[in-house]
Amino acid sequence: MFNEILTKINDLAWGVPMLVLIMGAGLLLTVRLGGMQFRKLGLALKLMVKNEEGGEGEVSSFGALCTAMAATVGTGNIVGVAGAVLVGGPGALFWMFVAACLGMATKYAEGLLAVKYRSIDENGVALGGPFLYIEKGMGTKWKWLAKMFAIFGVGAGLLGIGTMTQVNGIATAVENYFDPEKANIMFSIGETGYTYATVIAAVVVTVFVALIVIGGIQRIAAVTTIIVPFMAILYVAVCLIILAMNIEAIPGAVVEIFRGAFGLDAAAGGMLGALFVAMQKGVARGVFSNEAGLGSAPIAAAAAKTKEPVRQGLVTMTGTFMDTIIICMMTGLTILVTDANIVAAEKGLEGASITAYAFGVGGPWGQSVGSFILMICLAFFAVTTILGWDYYSERCLAYLTNNNMAVQKVFKWLYVLAVFAGPFLTVSAVWTIAEIFNGFMAIPNLIALIALSGVVAAETKSFFERVKDDPKLIQ
Repeated sequence: MFNEILTKINDLAWGVPMLVLIMGAGLLLTVRLGGMQFRKLGLALKLMVKNEEGGEGEVSSFGALCTAMAATVGTGNIVGVAGAVLVGGPGALFWMFVAACLGMATKYAEGLLAVKYRSIDENGVALGGPFLYIEKGMGTKWKWLAKMFAIFGVGAGLLGIGTMTQVNGIATAVENYFDPEKANIMFSIGETGYTYATVIAAVVVTVFVALIVIGGIQRIAAVTTIIVPFMAILYVAVCLIILAMNIEAIPGAVVEIFRGAFGLDAAAGGMLGALFVAMQKGVARGVFSNEAGLGSAPIAAAAAKTKEPVRQGLVTMTGTFMDTIIICMMTGLTILVTDANIVAAEKGLEGASITAYAFGVGGPWGQSVGSFILMICLAFFAVTTILGWDYYSERCLAYLTNNNMAVQKVFKWLYVLAVFAGPFLTVSAVWTIAEIFNGFMAIPNLIALIALSGVVAAETKSFFERVKDDPKLIQ
């Protein structure tokens, strides 16, 4: 009954209005910016690794990006993509790609507005994100909307995308590798037994997270700038090896994606329904993965050492390109060329088990090594996401409590507790809760992006006019 209630709320949060709002905001910004996410992608990738000098903030632009990518490159890239393909069919990948292309414009606007409207206190601590660009950009009469975003942001970090989904994915991968038959049960809750592998994974991740989150944004950024690039390169390399070994299946997989995207594989009467399910799952899981429109990445962008909002906006949008257009598409193609989605439907596999199967049968190393590689990638991706979302939810809480440090200290320990609890909840319930918080969190942010789209366009035009006179602004 609880799962049915969650599903109904989730269907409401991610119904047609939300799909129209997300895609519409991305399309509006794409038009107003003249498709800048495509025209300036090369420049954005260049600025991504070149830190600006002399700007206010707490961490480098690259450090802010890595913190944001730490929060985005997580179980959504592995578990979320697998779930989208299983439920929405291969066509979900097409809509995930489309949402990412439009989402790059959304992410650009978020990063720009975060820096433009941020506040930096006398200690150099930055605070920014949708709550401030709603309050300062739209006016104080909209402060209630800013608070709504912050409340949902705290909930998303504590009960959804930031903790439970991530550690649940880690525990599942560890159990699939060390005890796939669930032979070594440590204890049971009701009819569900939990293995030693699950419990040990929960304890190790919880302790690791606790040691880092206490150090704040500097420690989080220091860890993520090392882990995120290394793990992203390793993961993409493994996917490329699998795709190379199954190259003859790629054309068929691409055809499947396009046919599924428009419901062409369904019976005539079910085409519209199949199209909607593919679109819904593709957009929802795409947003879960890259967080474009969600309003989380600008919280990290606000901490960047920069003087130029546009420059940080460009850096911020590269996160969506790397996360969805590269990593998620790699995962999706890997699943399709190995028929892991078909096997999953037949054998009842879900979550990380689907991608683990693809990694096992697709490469030259066998199921055991493939599962081990996925377990390592998933563990690091998910841990960094947990760290990034701790920062996001703490900043939301700082806004709600006027930076009350005592409340934030209590929250840190509640966050650590939520991490520990994640593996002991069902996969479907965890993901549904996360998607609900994502949906409700995105609404205030998307309203603000649409309302302030003129500001984004004006700032962008002004910046590139100044670049003509001073090319050093983009060097």
